[in-house]
Amino acid sequence: MEMRKVCVSAEAPSLDARVDPRFGRSPYLLIVDADSLQLLEAIQNPSIMAASGAGIQTAQMIAARGVEAVITGNVGPNAYQVLSSSGIRVFTGAFGTVREAVEAYRAGRLQAGGPGLGFGRGMGMGMGMGRGMGMGRGLWRGQPPMPPSTPPPPPSREEEISLLEAQMEALKSRLEEVKRRLRELKGEG
Repeated sequence: MEMRKVCVSAEAPSLDARVDPRFGRSPYLLIVDADSLQLLEAIQNPSIMAASGAGIQTAQMIAARGVEAVITGNVGPNAYQVLSSSGIRVFTGAFGTVREAVEAYRAGRLQAGGPGLGFGRGMGMGMGMGRGMGMGRGLWRGQPPMPPSTPPPPPSREEEISLLEAQMEALKSRLEEVKRRLRELKGEG
């Protein structure tokens, strides 16, 4: 049976660490086998101090690791674009420990969502139909809600080029993985 690899943004390199609400600037990214709850890899995020583009850089790094899902508190629109174009599902609004978040994922208690401004357990999925306008109307736990901010400006030409190049690389990687799996299923070496 093939393992289900997920990535969780975390405050420390442990399954008992708290989920970090920020994807792109999370101190650690933990790759976990969702079926066995085994920590496969703890990555210290090199993009945490990036002046800009931290989400894109973090998403590119994770896309190259063959995960099927990202579990985090919130993800920006550019990082979300890189992840989703790589076939990676994004689950926002996670809280508690990494272990608890992966267990919630396994049990189907997390809802896939995109970038947004919703905070708290409401995950921005309330009245906003998954567009981050739900204002976190669920039960708040963990970090206090942050005030809504203005939407990010559209990406610059350079950022868009970087995003498109990242998408292209992620798609190439995904295609190679599909080809490898097809060869494996057909018994071709």
